[in-house]
Amino acid sequence: MWISPRTKTDALELDEVYWYVGKRKGYEKGINTYIMTMISRTPRQIVAYAVDNSVNATMIQRMVESTVQAEKYYTDGGSSYLGVDFIGRHERNMKDKSDTHNIEGSNADLRHYIAGLRRRSRCFFRSMETLSAVLYVFVHAYNRFGDAKLQYMLKNPHCQRVYHLDHLRFL
Repeated sequence: MWISPRTKTDALELDEVYWYVGKRKGYEKGINTYIMTMISRTPRQIVAYAVDNSVNATMIQRMVESTVQAEKYYTDGGSSYLGVDFIGRHERNMKDKSDTHNIEGSNADLRHYIAGLRRRSRCFFRSMETLSAVLYVFVHAYNRFGDAKLQYMLKNPHCQRVYHLDHLRFL
């Protein structure tokens, strides 16, 4: 997975996306799918992700160990984070989303741009391998776009969130 050399690792945010599909095979037995993501704040890039049938400390631990080390890790109040040995300091915010608002926006982008992750969608992934492949392509383009936005902001400090960039050139 491509990560920009300009990525700051002072703070990383973690959160999960629940794959909500009521018609999927196995749904009757309680088999769900979760996508765990970890992002950097500057530039906003997905530095690690994992797909599993549950949110568990083992999956999160593998993500933390497989990517860059951060000074602080920000999470919501999920109990799965308690069993993880974070390399830096862990900030667990149970009150609000003030520490994880960037990753909530990133998860919204996942749902917006990947049709199979939209809620109440008729389009869904039949296997976790397909979902992983789609996520790989999306994350690559998302990270390259995040880096291009940062470069544009550094060259044009008064751009006020108007980016003259075409999303399609990052695929």
